[in-house]
Amino acid sequence: MTSTTDSRADERVPVLIAGGSLVGLSASLFLGRLGIRHTLVERHARTSHHPRGRGNNVRTMELFRTAGVEPAIREAASVLAGNHGILQAGTLTGADQEWLFKQIDPGGRLARISPSGWCLCSQNDLEPVLLDSARELGGDIRFSTELIAAEQDAEGVTAVVRDRESGRERTVRADYLIAADGPRSPSRERLGIPMTGPGDLFHNVSITFRAKGLADAVGDRRFIVCYLTNPESPGALLPVDNEQDWVFHAPWRPDDGETLDDFTDERCARLIRTATGVPGLEVEVTGKAPWHAAERTAARYGRGRIFLAGDSAHEMSPTGAFGSNTGIQDAHNLAWKLAAVLHGWAGPALLETYDTERRAVALATGARASARSAEHSHPGYDVTPSGGPQAGMLAVVLGYRYREGAVLGADAEGPVIPQDFRPVTEPGGRAPHMWVRLDGRRLSTLDLYERAPVLLSGPDAADWHEAGRRVAERTGVPLECYRVGVDLIPEGGGEEAPDWARLHNTTDEGAVLVRPDGFTAWCTKGPDPDHEKTLEEVLEQVFRRG
Repeated sequence: MTSTTDSRADERVPVLIAGGSLVGLSASLFLGRLGIRHTLVERHARTSHHPRGRGNNVRTMELFRTAGVEPAIREAASVLAGNHGILQAGTLTGADQEWLFKQIDPGGRLARISPSGWCLCSQNDLEPVLLDSARELGGDIRFSTELIAAEQDAEGVTAVVRDRESGRERTVRADYLIAADGPRSPSRERLGIPMTGPGDLFHNVSITFRAKGLADAVGDRRFIVCYLTNPESPGALLPVDNEQDWVFHAPWRPDDGETLDDFTDERCARLIRTATGVPGLEVEVTGKAPWHAAERTAARYGRGRIFLAGDSAHEMSPTGAFGSNTGIQDAHNLAWKLAAVLHGWAGPALLETYDTERRAVALATGARASARSAEHSHPGYDVTPSGGPQAGMLAVVLGYRYREGAVLGADAEGPVIPQDFRPVTEPGGRAPHMWVRLDGRRLSTLDLYERAPVLLSGPDAADWHEAGRRVAERTGVPLECYRVGVDLIPEGGGEEAPDWARLHNTTDEGAVLVRPDGFTAWCTKGPDPDHEKTLEEVLEQVFRRG
C-alpha cells in the first residue's frame, strides 16, 4: 500500500545517501554491488581536487577487492606505488634524519594473512574510481545537489533536496537515509545527536605547491610523509608525484588569532623553504585548504531510519589515516545490513547492531589515532606521548572485534582492539584469509564474503553442510555452504597446507558462520544433536529474524 507521504513525493528510492566524498561514494558502491537502488546527493560540483586522505589500509583494500575495484584503485595510485615509510628530519638537507619506519610491511608478513595490501591513493585520485564504479552499478549520483531537510516516520524518511545551480527543490521518499555529510553534519544536527570526546586537537593548513627542484633534495627517499621538525617552520611534507607536485601541512593556530589570510603565498613559500632546508627553492603555491584534527564520536550512530557514517559519526587525528578507513568500513557494515533487511532475509532490528558494532570501534580507533599523532610528533600537536604500550598497526587495522551485535559467542569483556594481531578468528573478529581452489579457480576465502552469509564446514562435517543447505531453502536466508577439503581446496600440501580448523577456531567436524562483511558471526567445534534446529536458531539470532 502506498502511504500518503509516498504519494506526495517527487521520487521514491530505497536508500538516500547525503554526501559524496569517500564514505558516501563507498556506500554507493557497496549498495550497488548488493543490488540496492539508491540516490546520492553531494553539495559540491565535483569530486575532491585536493590531494589528501591518501592512506588506504589493508582492511579497506580487502573490501575494495571484494567489490571489484582494487585493480582500478592501484592503477590510479601507481605514481606513489614505490613510496613507503615515514621519515622524521630536522630538514631534508641536514644530518638529523630518522625513519620512524622504512617499510610498511617488513618481512612480507602481510602476504600470509591477506590477499591485499596497503595502498597510497590520494582522495582526489580515489574518488573518481569509486564514482565511475558506483555509476556503472546503477547508482544515481547527483553533484551540486544538497539535502536541506529530512523527516522520518515509522515507514520511511521524507527528504527535500535542492539543485544548487537551478534552485529547484524535490521531495524524495526513502526507506533509509545514510548521512555521510561531514564533521559538521547537518543531518546529525537535525537529529540532535551530540559529539563526545576530547574535541579539537590541532589545526593545519594544507598547502599544495609545485617545486621542480625539491626532488633533488629528497633524492631517493621515497616516503609516504616526512615530518620536518625545524622549530622555525615545522610541518609535514607529502609527495604527490615525487617530482614537482607536493603538499605541505603547516601548523595553524586560530586560537592565538592567526587567520587563513595570514597564510599568503609569500609566507607559505618561505615556510616551505625553511622547513625543507632549501633556501633558494622556487615554490609555486597552487592551493590552500584548512583542516582541523579532532577526536570526537557521535553519542549514537543515528536514530530510527537515519544513520551516520564517516566524519558525521566520528573525527580522528589524521596520523595513520584511521578516520577515512574507519568511515569506509562504516559504510560497508551498514550496506550489507540494509541490503539484508531490504531483501527481506533479515529483520529490521539488525540495523540496530550498526551503532553497537561501529561506535565501539570508532572510540577505540580514535584514541589510537591521537596516540599515534603524539608518537610521531605531528606538527601542531603539542602533546607528549603517554609512553604506555600501544597496539600494533595490524591489531588496529585487522584485529578489531565486535564484542556484541550481530554475533553469537563473542568475548563481551575483551578489548575492541587487542594488543597484538593474530590471524585466528573468533566470533566478532575478521575471518582469516586462506588461498583456496573453488571449481578450479584460485581465490581467497575473503572473496566469498560479500552478497550473502557463508557457512564453512569441515571435511568431517557433512551434517552441518547438509543442514545449512536445507535451512537456507526453508528460511529464505541466502546461506552459501562450502565444505573445506571438498568444495574449497586449500592451497599447499604437507606442512605448508594451512590449518583451516585452527585459523577458524573450530575442528574438522565443526562449522563457522561468516557474515557478508567477512566477520565471523558464530562457530561450533563439533556435531550437534539437531544440526538444523541449532543452525536455524543461530540465523534467527544473528540476523534478528524473530
